Amino acid sequence: MKFTKSLKPLAVGSATISAIAPTQLNISDTASIKGVAKTIAADAMSYYPGNAEKFADLPAPHYWWQAGALMGTMLDYSHYTGDTSYDKAIATALLAQVGPEFDYMLPSKYGQEGNDDQAFWGFAVMAAAERNFPHPDEKVPPYLQLGSNLWNSLASRWNTTACGGGLLWQIFASNPNGLDYKNTISNGGFFQISARLARATGNNTYLEWAEKVWDWTEGVGLIDSDFNVHDGASSSKECKDINPVTFSYSAAVYIYGAAVMADVTGDQKWVQRTEKLLQASRSFFSPFDNATNIMYEHACEQVFTCNTDMRSFKGYFSRFVYAASLFVPSIQPTIDELWHTSAQAAAKACSGGETGTKCGQKWYVGGFDGITGLGEEMCALETIQGLLVGESKPPLKGGEIKVVRTFASAPAKRGRYDVRLL
Repeated sequence: MKFTKSLKPLAVGSATISAIAPTQLNISDTASIKGVAKTIAADAMSYYPGNAEKFADLPAPHYWWQAGALMGTMLDYSHYTGDTSYDKAIATALLAQVGPEFDYMLPSKYGQEGNDDQAFWGFAVMAAAERNFPHPDEKVPPYLQLGSNLWNSLASRWNTTACGGGLLWQIFASNPNGLDYKNTISNGGFFQISARLARATGNNTYLEWAEKVWDWTEGVGLIDSDFNVHDGASSSKECKDINPVTFSYSAAVYIYGAAVMADVTGDQKWVQRTEKLLQASRSFFSPFDNATNIMYEHACEQVFTCNTDMRSFKGYFSRFVYAASLFVPSIQPTIDELWHTSAQAAAKACSGGETGTKCGQKWYVGGFDGITGLGEEMCALETIQGLLVGESKPPLKGGEIKVVRTFASAPAKRGRYDVRLL
């Protein structure tokens, strides 16, 4: 199935989409994809105790970062389907968590906030900026400024005391183990946000930092010669002890960052890097001969060791690979081959629980496996709704980015803040 890009505005409002049971998914029919996405989105948001008026933390054992990840997933839902039902709740969450310096550093979360956690809120706030998502609170700077503030916070922690640079996993002494570990998800998040800010603003400082983070990651061997993205390495060992474990979401943040860089620079090397990263990511498909082209998290799924975080990783993998196709269309045949099969398998896995729509973890079993939760819902939702990426508007940049103060369909207006970046 091939999708062609359309710049026609999507219909707004939940009434225009009829919920469809996931097992009835037809990936050749836009209405079917939207209907299934609507069903899974409702299940995903059923785990979120907040609402349009108030942010609330996800229940244990979820960490704060997954609330930001959920808002990123729901921003995609709104963007791809045109269903604005959750927009107020999303905006409330994004604007309630900015922190006293408007950079998503919250004193109340210091005990659990690492550089990767902050980056996931950064992914969401950048998506909001790039889509002119409604921003109703005049007391909070625009989304693009929030993204820049967050970037400044990450950049301030670039650590050259060992390994020649890089971000540590953790920020605070309350998480001492992570203070010796430079992991790819933190550095990949910084790389991607740098690339996106470079594209959104045209500021070369962000571009230079994106190049710098990529060069460092590749230089220490966290991205190897075959473009596998390894998990991390120890500062105390000068990053010579590469942890060879690979996760789908680590590859994904670099894939999208590289694709954005391809668009920003026009340099073919970034197209090639995107393609090679995706080629290496084939390891996350086809766990068995009778499960060809079906996605799985190979570090944990088959041995029942996926923790709460890992159970959501496939969702970010899908999110960022679909998004990368807008800038590097040469990867579309790979998406047709792998993600279309995986979307159909994910839909079949969303057949559990009392509603018959709860999503399971192992898509390769041919149905619901009895393992369900927010992570499983997010993985299925991103993998299915992303099929609509070719019909969506690409991320905005430059003067296209405005501050929209209302949720109505009125023309965008500038708010009281001017965006001054860096």
